[in-house]
Amino acid sequence: MNENDVEIIDKETAFQGYFRIDRYRLRHRLFAGGWSEPITREVFERGHVVGVLPYDPIEDRVVLIEQFRIGAYAAGFAPWLTEIVAGIIEAGEEPEEVARRETLEETGCSVTELMPITTYLPGPGGASESVRLFCGRVDARGAGGIHGKKEEHEDIRVFPVPFTEAMARLERGEINNAVSIIALQWLALNHDGLRRRWG
Repeated sequence: MNENDVEIIDKETAFQGYFRIDRYRLRHRLFAGGWSEPITREVFERGHVVGVLPYDPIEDRVVLIEQFRIGAYAAGFAPWLTEIVAGIIEAGEEPEEVARRETLEETGCSVTELMPITTYLPGPGGASESVRLFCGRVDARGAGGIHGKKEEHEDIRVFPVPFTEAMARLERGEINNAVSIIALQWLALNHDGLRRRWG
């Protein structure tokens, strides 16, 4: 089935704040044939995102960040999360452009090469967001400190760690957000080949 097998009966904005929630009334084709009854679904519209895993193949180090996340707090988790770089793709921007800009803003590191990892949907049951994920080649020497844009209320701690420590943190469950888990698992699978290619 494809998008032609969905009929939008009505669509309205139910909430507009920092993010938006749209309410759809629709029906869709059924696997057994025919059409579903009209159903109502709310969709969280937060935009599309780029994620970047900054990696130094010479030093064999991953540049990680830590910052406050309200969603983690609301869910009962520790609200300061260990993450990789991420940023929203604004209208007219290319994902690669966002990847380079956000890496510089959030870590102070310049990306010299980008390797596409994957594109995925983090919550397709109720959100329209997609994530374009990259590994970015950086020089991790001297990386650290506090970064982020004050006007966006960012307070980002930057800390490079050896590849082995990043993997240990992942295995111990210290990294508990999808974008970082997916990127680090990809690096675990592609580590040797990436070092040969970028080394």
